[in-house]
Amino acid sequence: MRTQTWQHAGRYMSALVSQMPKRNGWTIAEQVGDVTPDRTQRLLNRAVWDTTAAMGQVRRFAAAGLDAAASRRRRRGLVVGALDETGQAKQGVATCGVKRQYMGCAGRVANGINTVHLSYVREKVGHALIGARQWIPAEHITDPQASTGMGLPPGLEFRTKGQLAIDICADAYADGLAFDVACGDEVYGNCTQLREFFETHGQAYVLRVASTFMINLPSGDRMTCAQAVSLLAAGTHRREVRSAGTGSKGQRWYAWAWIATASPRHHLLVRRHLRSGELAFHYCHVPEGQTLTKTRLIRAAGLRWPVEEDFEFSKDHFGLDQCQARLYTAIARHTVLVMAALAVCAVTAAHLTDRTDTQAPPPHTPDQQPPPEPGMIPLTVPEVKRLLANALHHPRPPHHDTHWLNWRRRHQARARWFHQRTRLNRDYALVS
Repeated sequence: MRTQTWQHAGRYMSALVSQMPKRNGWTIAEQVGDVTPDRTQRLLNRAVWDTTAAMGQVRRFAAAGLDAAASRRRRRGLVVGALDETGQAKQGVATCGVKRQYMGCAGRVANGINTVHLSYVREKVGHALIGARQWIPAEHITDPQASTGMGLPPGLEFRTKGQLAIDICADAYADGLAFDVACGDEVYGNCTQLREFFETHGQAYVLRVASTFMINLPSGDRMTCAQAVSLLAAGTHRREVRSAGTGSKGQRWYAWAWIATASPRHHLLVRRHLRSGELAFHYCHVPEGQTLTKTRLIRAAGLRWPVEEDFEFSKDHFGLDQCQARLYTAIARHTVLVMAALAVCAVTAAHLTDRTDTQAPPPHTPDQQPPPEPGMIPLTVPEVKRLLANALHHPRPPHHDTHWLNWRRRHQARARWFHQRTRLNRDYALVS
């Protein structure tokens, strides 16, 4: 990598942690003091740097930093690898991977792209994104024209989200990372290849599965998870109320049931919401020689949510979903730089927790009076990001703001002229 490339990558990251409301090629270039977006666009599209190796550096930095914070605080806790995907709404059909599909960020079927992520979660310490692979529809890969236009690398093969999760975890294992438990939602729990990959590597997992997921009982019967619960765990005496961990508002209480399967190393963990009665099913595997207790599995199941928080932080504070790039490499590079910015803030927050946490003890009874001084919560990732934003200042040439005001207006005028010419051509074609 050329010196100018990694220097501009650093400026790009400083723009990601700034207080800008939107982070795209134009706003980032203006923030770092460039006179046009050319250098930013070159960094994402044409500059020579190894995106995969950069992601490996982020992965090792985040894991080592969170491990060091845990060691200093003498909190072993569980180390969880949490899998999930997140999307970004997109318009049109030209962006790499864009398709009408279910978008969790929108809560409905919409036009957008989806990326599978792996989060490194240190129980009671911190968490950060350490791996990502964009999901590309098969029709984009098999269409030569679309593949070329979207910048897909030669030889790219179609991979399901479960198979992408295998690739991400394989990279993590190659870097020497180890997880006590791997977690994921139904997309990953229903992937047979992923479960077999984990079992081959001696990886314990707690994966959400659908109510129709089939299990084999010790009696020899084969039935769905929903049928097994109705048969074996219908009564309240079969369930045990336990916390899935501490959230910002206190303990997260659920009723849990533990159902054995024909395999002594596989179990079905059933979670029931105390108010709605909604059931969630977790298919669990613990290899021979590793600790197998209901408490450990419940703790692991409750540690899947930090990946959702990572998505929230990455989008709201670092612009993960604000990238306006269209090509495969550019989207991947923006994602890596966002992950790097998040990792720096997450590791910093983890190391500063003990120094900045002055909260009063939590209440013990519902009618307890509030303390006269509540103290302060420890520094969070968003607050660390704000501190960095205030500390990082880039010198700007004279009249920089006026230059960019005129540049945007001129660029928009040029774009408007070409749009009007395209509309004229279309109108003439309709009339003729």
